[in-house]
Amino acid sequence: MTTATSRRNRRTLGGVLALLTTLAGPATVGSPAVADPTRAPSAPLAVAFDTAAARYDVPRDLLVALGYAETRLDMHAGAPSASGGHGLMHLVDNPSRHTLDEAAARTGLAPAVLRTDPAANVLGAAAVLRGYADEAGLSAAARDDLGRWYGPVARYGGDAPRATARRYADAVFELLRSGFTAERGEALTGRAVTPQRGEPARAGDRAPLSTDYPPAAWVPASASNYTVASRPASHQIDYVVIHVTQGSYAGSISWFQNPASRVSAHYTFRSSDGAVTQSVREKDIGWHAGNWTYNTQSIGIEHEGYVDNPAWFTDAMYRASAALTRALTTKYGIPRDRAHIIGHVEVPGATHTDPGPNWNWTYYLQLVNGVTGIGAGTVNTESASLNVRSGPGTGYPVVGSAADGAAVSVYCQTAGTTVTGPSGPTNVWNRIGTNRWVSDAYVSTGHNGYIPGVPRC
Repeated sequence: MTTATSRRNRRTLGGVLALLTTLAGPATVGSPAVADPTRAPSAPLAVAFDTAAARYDVPRDLLVALGYAETRLDMHAGAPSASGGHGLMHLVDNPSRHTLDEAAARTGLAPAVLRTDPAANVLGAAAVLRGYADEAGLSAAARDDLGRWYGPVARYGGDAPRATARRYADAVFELLRSGFTAERGEALTGRAVTPQRGEPARAGDRAPLSTDYPPAAWVPASASNYTVASRPASHQIDYVVIHVTQGSYAGSISWFQNPASRVSAHYTFRSSDGAVTQSVREKDIGWHAGNWTYNTQSIGIEHEGYVDNPAWFTDAMYRASAALTRALTTKYGIPRDRAHIIGHVEVPGATHTDPGPNWNWTYYLQLVNGVTGIGAGTVNTESASLNVRSGPGTGYPVVGSAADGAAVSVYCQTAGTTVTGPSGPTNVWNRIGTNRWVSDAYVSTGHNGYIPGVPRC
């Protein structure tokens, strides 16, 4: 879904933190809901979260989880999301949502600053959330209870139907429960939290399943955002078009429900676990490719994330999406090749760049074609822990470690730097997780090099 944009230098956080103290007014009266008062923040982004949480009495971990759900805490060089969201907290400026303007009114900061400066962006989101909490009647004591923030978080996600708003808030609260470590230095330890949804869950709040593809939830796009048809009788379906949302899973589904967006896709996949939602029936024409002929002849599949951050492209999402594409190619007789399974960027006349250079076409096409095995191995270093790297070679940064004797899953394999280990020299590298690689020289898999049935990356 992304459009081509120029890269801009990231702003520093230091100067604006002092600016915020002056412009944002006195701190809100109340008990600052900082999650861990013993933590000594060092990074500027950590200070920004501390400052915003204390000033507006919003739980710090809630702010971090919301930002991680929206953008993985990435400013994306100032480029807006597909739905007009800005910054790591996704302050929105579109025809129906105006959290950017709300943040400006509540903080006194200019929209340009809120859009482009990370610390201001965090402060703006905290101000908006606090306003929603006040309007929901949350007292100072209630604000210290994470579960009571469910309603304000759902509202922050946009004016969407109940099931979609719940999906957005549930994603944030699931991060609070599971915890995470962000690439940009923030870490959150999971904890037990019970969201208080305000009303008992009702069957009508939950999305029904798709009749086209049973694993998918059915959350229809606005009728203003697609064309009713009777495909394949009216139009032959020849392509599957791969997109990246440039936004969050729930936010993108909500955007398709907004009549002002004038855009839709048939399916959208979630990064964390490969969950899928259908928004347009396969018989109907989604408005996703920017080319009417291709719209009429294709199924559009969105994938949660941003093209410049490969961390969004998880094995769970690849495998779930490939299973759908395999089913679609079977149903409509579409060849399983790169001439018919294409990226948005490859549509004639496209101004979009998705899925971008971080999308692994080799891996995806092998999954679509039925090479779906997952290998099993045991780390064998004969002594110390094994470095885990961000790519298939010793030149990539170390992102973790695996202990000697640890069991690992091998999702795909590729050639990289030649390494000599207990099993001898090899240039085979194993992907054991999203952006997590180890040399096969230090992994016992029962095979010499490539494992039969496991995809190449």
